[in-house]
Amino acid sequence: MISDEHGVSPTGHYNGKHETQLERIYVYYNEATGGRYVPRAVLVDLEPGTLDAVRVSPMGELFKPDNFCFGQSGAGNNWAKGHYTEGAELVDAVLDSIRIESEHCDSLQGFQLAHSLGGGTGSGMGTLLISKIREEFPDRIMNTFSIVPSPKVSDTVVEPYNAILSLHQLVENTDETYCIDNEALYDICFRTLKLNTPTYGDLNHLVSLTMSGVTTCLRFPGQLNADLRKLAVNMVPFPRLHFFMPGFAPLTSRSSQSFQSLTVPELTLQMFDAKNMMCACDPRNGRYLTVAAVFRGRMSMREVDEQMVNVQSKNSAFFVEWIPNNVKTAVCDIPPRGFKMTGTFIGNTTAIQELVIRVADQFAAMFRRRAFLHWYTGEGMEELEFTEAEANMYDLVSEYQQYQEAEADDYEDQQQQHNEDEDEHDHEL
Repeated sequence: MISDEHGVSPTGHYNGKHETQLERIYVYYNEATGGRYVPRAVLVDLEPGTLDAVRVSPMGELFKPDNFCFGQSGAGNNWAKGHYTEGAELVDAVLDSIRIESEHCDSLQGFQLAHSLGGGTGSGMGTLLISKIREEFPDRIMNTFSIVPSPKVSDTVVEPYNAILSLHQLVENTDETYCIDNEALYDICFRTLKLNTPTYGDLNHLVSLTMSGVTTCLRFPGQLNADLRKLAVNMVPFPRLHFFMPGFAPLTSRSSQSFQSLTVPELTLQMFDAKNMMCACDPRNGRYLTVAAVFRGRMSMREVDEQMVNVQSKNSAFFVEWIPNNVKTAVCDIPPRGFKMTGTFIGNTTAIQELVIRVADQFAAMFRRRAFLHWYTGEGMEELEFTEAEANMYDLVSEYQQYQEAEADDYEDQQQQHNEDEDEHDHEL
């Protein structure tokens, strides 16, 4: 999708029409000899099959062959294999590729990792990689697009184990995590896109729309630029609460992209609609701590700002009042191909706890019986690690709950109480 937006062909040659496509192409691509653009991407898996599939796909010639890092045995849907045994053997080779790529950057801002939390490699090795990158580049932004498993769309029984063990790591080690939920993607395909049998292609199309929307401001000159760091600073009020709910508007199926002309109010309405969220939790059950809205297309800044103020004033109950003006907007002039204007929504809402609770409950059901545990302990894990991960998840949920219920005037009462205690203390002295 990004190659398409920048006019880069599947062989890596530029065939675009617009000079703005090349203006910031070096955000994602290096230029090789003969004017060939090579994505600054490292592709990792613990089994060769999936990367072979990428090699023979239409985009196979685009990527640098040295950046395909794969093991031979696979992680067998086992987090412990990905994190402690198989993954640990491969991780140094991956870090070498990452080092080489980061040395090619003029100013390295951060890393983006796309992985799933259900299997073994994406969750186990993905989180291992994050902690290794954290050690080596402690001051860079770590941004993950994490696919959260769902019982409706499940191909492995131990998904809850893998997901909770991964979330336990993500809470500590990432700056921004976009939770993309398979359940929500399927619902969008059924309800909104009217696809009866959605393929992985359709689901991935939705994910890539979101990913390209989030990074628009890095890749194109716009009226307001939000980069990964600005996004993190504006979106994360407390370091542990960095799990975002992404959304996209207008949603239309791949086949029928000839559609009505959109207005900014319509886009805004769709963006904040629960049906367009890529997480299967309802934002109406929580409150927004912060929101970022990235608009693309020709539109007036004033209209965008008016709409944002409008949304906040009409739905003030759903925004915490102790962060005034908690909606950040960015506008970029260039829409994705086939669209007149689009909006990408990123919400940091306390309702995301529903998603954590959903996975934690499935985790608890199996862990109570110690089901499937021998596969993990066999790779050298301790039961304690499971208990810790579970406790950390429930802590996270109660943190979200605490800020959801916090009122602006609570703080004044606390301060007053605090001052009275101090006066009493002084008096005693």
